[in-house]
Amino acid sequence: MIEKSFRGSTGYWVWVVMLLAISAAGFGSYMGQLTRGLGITGMGRDVSWGLYIANFTFFVGVAASAVMVVLPYYLHRVKEFRKIVILGEFLAVAAVVMSVLFIFVDLGQPGRVFNIIRYPSPRSLLFWDMIVLNGYLFLNLLIGWSTLDAEHKDEPVLGWVKPLIILSIPWAVSIHTVTAFIYQGLAARPSWYTALWAPRFLASAFASGPSLLILMALLIRRMTPFDPGLEAIRKVAKIVTYALLATIFLFLVELFTILYGDLPHDLSHLRYLFLGLEGHSGLVPWMWTSVVLMVLAAIALLAGGAKHEGVLAVTCLAVFVAVWIDKGLGLIVPGFVPSPLGQITDYVPTLAEALITAGIWAVGFLIVTVFYKVTVGVRSEE
Repeated sequence: MIEKSFRGSTGYWVWVVMLLAISAAGFGSYMGQLTRGLGITGMGRDVSWGLYIANFTFFVGVAASAVMVVLPYYLHRVKEFRKIVILGEFLAVAAVVMSVLFIFVDLGQPGRVFNIIRYPSPRSLLFWDMIVLNGYLFLNLLIGWSTLDAEHKDEPVLGWVKPLIILSIPWAVSIHTVTAFIYQGLAARPSWYTALWAPRFLASAFASGPSLLILMALLIRRMTPFDPGLEAIRKVAKIVTYALLATIFLFLVELFTILYGDLPHDLSHLRYLFLGLEGHSGLVPWMWTSVVLMVLAAIALLAGGAKHEGVLAVTCLAVFVAVWIDKGLGLIVPGFVPSPLGQITDYVPTLAEALITAGIWAVGFLIVTVFYKVTVGVRSEE
């Protein structure tokens, strides 16, 4: 089936070449980082996690969100999801690959990756994060490809695939839960030390991931002969609506806890995000943009925006960007600013850091493009 990805229009090949060029630029910047070290990034002693880990956290959520189409179709027999579920599984594959690549570039020296394998430590959350991420990648790749191959051959799905599908549902929840545990167990970082991170992570993931899936489905519906189904897209939009409302609610709960508790460390992190602290206000416009986009998107969805494809596309893009800002920059940087000693260090990603990040995004979209091209080819035959 993979040969279907080698046949396409001029526009398709222009898109592929552009992604390869961006990936090459990112790889070139990474070779510079490999030679000169992480000093070429904007990270340092005070802010040791930055754009890489922000994107890692976000795309783990995108990967986990595949369960929002897998669960209704395979457990509740929602037939409208038949055509869109495989798009969600392949999107999860690309998202997990991107997450792993962001960890890889953040380590600095690639050889450090093997330390987790050579010296396994079940007491380490990073060890379990490696287990759940790689396991989830294997599950979605195997399930998606086996299901598509069965359709291509006009045969029923093999019996051993169905237990893996059921297993992938709790596994999806586990990958983002373990990621949340990495942060919320660090008592020295007050803005991360909260039991709400796991539910907030999952709620925002179930808003941003399906939003990206809707955008992909609308694009496929418009540009190819394969139609994932408008009714399925609208049902996924309902999932986005409820997940977005849950995200906003959990944010307000956290906001109440911080303001009512009136603890100086918690208040300083919140003030740094939304008002600026001692003249440092680099994240303020970003965070207010995220809040405004979330509120406007929620209003649009509640007002029936899913009935109009154009409005739905803009709304889903707003949700995706808002959650990326909130879960990326709004999570990582304030964990370090101010430091436990009260020092404020502004973090600004460098050009090299941005190029490496863009390269990994391009790799992810290239994987999605290839898998979706094969899927469209098989479904068009059907």
